[in-house]
Amino acid sequence: MKKTLILLAAFAVLVVPAALAAPPAGKGKPESPGNSQAAHQQQSVPQSAAQHAAQTCKAERARLGVEVFKTTYGTNKNKTNAFGKCVSQTVDNAAKKCKKLRKDDPAGFKTQYGDKPNAYGKCVSANAKKTS
Repeated sequence: MKKTLILLAAFAVLVVPAALAAPPAGKGKPESPGNSQAAHQQQSVPQSAAQHAAQTCKAERARLGVEVFKTTYGTNKNKTNAFGKCVSQTVDNAAKKCKKLRKDDPAGFKTQYGDKPNAYGKCVSANAKKTS
């Protein structure tokens, strides 16, 4: 009888706190802070456009050489921000083209890219692909 009570007490001491320490389903920490839905919704440029811009800049960096590429696109003291500036410039150029096209020829824009909410994103992605 004593052994059973001691065993039961040990079980309660070890198991109950462990059960209470686990977070309820869906209430724990996310796997990675960057993988949340809010982070994905805050992106202003479609991911595919940014990927194509990055590919374009990688190709240009290989074509020009690292030092010339840094001199061309880098803006900080040691020019280490060149790749990011290149990607931003490429995506911005594609976005500007789409804004101009949508403003100047709304019917043509609608015909080519559709009238759904993702039409502008399709346009930016297509223009970023053209530059690569």
